Amino acid sequence: MVLAKLENGPLTPISEGTPVPDSPASGARNGQRRPYHFSTQCVTVENPLQKDQYGSSSVPIYQTATFKGMGGEYDYTRSGNPTRSHLEHHIAKISSAAHAFVVSSGMAALDVITRLLKPGDEVVAGDDLYGGTNRLLTYLKNNGGITVHHVDTTDAAAVVPYLRAGKTAMVLLESPTNPLLKVVDIASICASVRQRAPDALVVVDNTMMSPYLQRPLEHGADLVYDSGTKYLSGHHDLMAGVVTCDRDDIAQRIAFTINAVGNALSPFDSFLLLRGIKTMAIRMDRQQSSAMRVATYLDSLGFRTFYPGLPGHPGKEIHERLANGYGAVLSFVTGDKALSERIVGATRLWGISVSFGAVNSLISMPCLMSHASIDAATRAERGLPEDLIRLCVGIEDPADLLEDLEFALLQAGAISRVELPSSERKLMRVRADDGTGLIGMAVEKINLGEQDPEKREWFVSAPGKVILFGEHAVVHGVTAIAAAVNLRCFGLTTPREDGKIGLHLPDLGGYEETWTLDELPWDALQPLSEGESHGPVLDEQLVAAIIGSLKLHCATKTSQAAAVAFLYLYMMMARGDTKPTFTFTARSNMPISAGLGSSAAYSTCISSTLLLLHKRIAIPTAPAPTTEPNGKQPAHVHISHNGRVAIPKPTADEINAWAFISEKVLHGNPSGIDNSVAVYGGALAYTRPGFERKAGLDPLNGFKSVRFLLVDSKVPRDTKRLVAGVGKRKAAEPDVINPILDAIQNISDEARRALEDPDLPRPTLISGLEALIDENHQHLVSLGVSHPVLEIIRAKTASAPYNLHTKLTGAGGGGCAVTLVPDGFSDESIQQLVGELREEGFEVYATTVGGSGLGVFSPRSHEDAEVVSAEGGDEQMRVPLRSQFLDKEPLELAQWVEERGRWLYV
Repeated sequence: MVLAKLENGPLTPISEGTPVPDSPASGARNGQRRPYHFSTQCVTVENPLQKDQYGSSSVPIYQTATFKGMGGEYDYTRSGNPTRSHLEHHIAKISSAAHAFVVSSGMAALDVITRLLKPGDEVVAGDDLYGGTNRLLTYLKNNGGITVHHVDTTDAAAVVPYLRAGKTAMVLLESPTNPLLKVVDIASICASVRQRAPDALVVVDNTMMSPYLQRPLEHGADLVYDSGTKYLSGHHDLMAGVVTCDRDDIAQRIAFTINAVGNALSPFDSFLLLRGIKTMAIRMDRQQSSAMRVATYLDSLGFRTFYPGLPGHPGKEIHERLANGYGAVLSFVTGDKALSERIVGATRLWGISVSFGAVNSLISMPCLMSHASIDAATRAERGLPEDLIRLCVGIEDPADLLEDLEFALLQAGAISRVELPSSERKLMRVRADDGTGLIGMAVEKINLGEQDPEKREWFVSAPGKVILFGEHAVVHGVTAIAAAVNLRCFGLTTPREDGKIGLHLPDLGGYEETWTLDELPWDALQPLSEGESHGPVLDEQLVAAIIGSLKLHCATKTSQAAAVAFLYLYMMMARGDTKPTFTFTARSNMPISAGLGSSAAYSTCISSTLLLLHKRIAIPTAPAPTTEPNGKQPAHVHISHNGRVAIPKPTADEINAWAFISEKVLHGNPSGIDNSVAVYGGALAYTRPGFERKAGLDPLNGFKSVRFLLVDSKVPRDTKRLVAGVGKRKAAEPDVINPILDAIQNISDEARRALEDPDLPRPTLISGLEALIDENHQHLVSLGVSHPVLEIIRAKTASAPYNLHTKLTGAGGGGCAVTLVPDGFSDESIQQLVGELREEGFEVYATTVGGSGLGVFSPRSHEDAEVVSAEGGDEQMRVPLRSQFLDKEPLELAQWVEERGRWLYV
């Protein structure tokens, strides 16, 4: 029976006892009653064509295989049963469908639908699908002669190239997808299919929404199927599948298949499903409400959470256009598969199980459970994280659900509970860092309270960077793609009481110098007024005064420049009599002056500590340490584009602005990208202002971790000379240089598209990056910024058996080369290559890219020191932090910081 309504005209006659689907019309017109709302329709299970002879208020169970007589409506339950007919009529009503069929499971429903295909047909399907769907499509591809194209259906335009009239027979969609909750514009894709492949059927898996929240037939779909096991039933006490459609010809073929194969739903299960549907609306209202609370809670802790109801979800607007709610399934990632396993195992109220949609809340790891049938390589290609946790929210009290989840997160070590200076207790995320071993946390803004920054030690760190594409050309307006590396600069301030400031750079020839405050050239300073920012232009008079009036006992130009930058920032930030006295000590586990942003990391460290000591900024401080179930204590606060901003963004921006000033002192005309990566971390696309292209700094969302070898050529660079040289060539030979710069811009654009595409197959990404690396390097050679030693490194890494792809990074003229390491490249081959490069006098670092930015340890009192055992006995002694900091070799720093993480809050 077809049930219809008119949007802008009189309501169609309502069959007695049968409410029509919900309508935007309200009130009574011409004596006719307003259509019932969905929840009322769910409860009203009546079929005017099948009146019960006894008037039972509940549909009877016709538990029989056969029916007596000849020529009656029913003869054999495989072909038809009154209980099943009641159910199918009811489902058609609430789904805005002309026809409905119920079968033995959701996968049986899809199997019936795919039997409409024939050998040679093509299917376009999403790339984030339920594991069982993927399994069936793979079987049809391998055994049924069906071609299956997996595409990113969340981009409606990406589907269009695969739509071919006469070939495309079916387009299979899920929205939201399972388990990443991506949103598909069903209406837009349906319109494209009608235009380009009109004979193709659009099939939608609506299980995640149910007919209550979304009715795809209303948006142009031909067939819709649901797993009745989920929300329709709601109790996980039956298996069922549902198929709905409007076209009579399709309905006849579906009915034939069900009767032929015999997978129709049994009478008893039909009764159970009919009973479950009555409470679907009220169940889902509670489940959605609780799901939003859980998603908001996880998001507030800094976990990347996938739920279309969150404000930042990329498909929220489309989803709200198609659906009436957000559903009760969400997922999140932790950054570590083992951590996710501990979280899942620590829950008590959340049941560990596949499936969803029941009154009981469930938790699972899709890659180990519901999607385990998809091989690991395919999961990686499709961007399905191995650490993903899926939550299916039930009808329990949301307070109990949140408490149980919080306990599991604490017990697993994913979050920690700390005491704030105000004695308030706060939960903070504990996040494994990018290779330094530091523990990051999503910390809200906490005031310094009564702590005096001048009396505290401040311990900071900032990452180096690698410019993957667009280096050198960025100075001339080309977009550069850069990412943080897991090599860092560390800075420590130690208070003094003698009216002096000091700078100690052990890794720059052991440089160390102190100055009394009175000997600084204050008469050359034009101080900034309250609230005034520095601006882009250096005070050259002050720079000259610092260089000319001070005795800088520097061993190298590099250490002299570092001292001038330090003193310039110190003096420019000074306000009135606020002149803190301390020693700043900087260490680095990355090669210096090698094109890896060591100077920007140094600039970020001095900027952050000087701003703190001059009381120009206030950032989170750590509360007293607390021991969590995992035995760890909070240790470090990070800024990161990829996660929550622990340090308030205005503060991060202030640090970045001063780091850029320091870079100007050091390099004259820096691009600005190095200090931005050092402050914000992650991966960035940076376009310098002052050129035709839109300027700005944009994080690369969805950036994929890629392995690299960084090879230090140990050839000194002169960045100022190289930049000036290309500038002169550009002015003298614009017809030669400008096309090269345009070509590099095209490379950066293409690289950005590839790195941000979560659905690009991993092998395609790697091979594409290799080609872009080679092309980019050749353009840099044409600009004249390479070096013979860099070409030797390129030739070595490109030779058999390695066949790797290498380019210079940074300004060129020496410094470092960066070599992409494909996923399948063995550790043995890496070790062999590293050994050969070191034999030739190069230093090699294995790294990944895209980690955290500036890190600030909580301040601690200078009088505090770690209690350690004295050498040769049990006697205890207190060792100052600076003494230990100086005692470590550069490559030992990361491990040392990790070990110290337990007491830096004391």
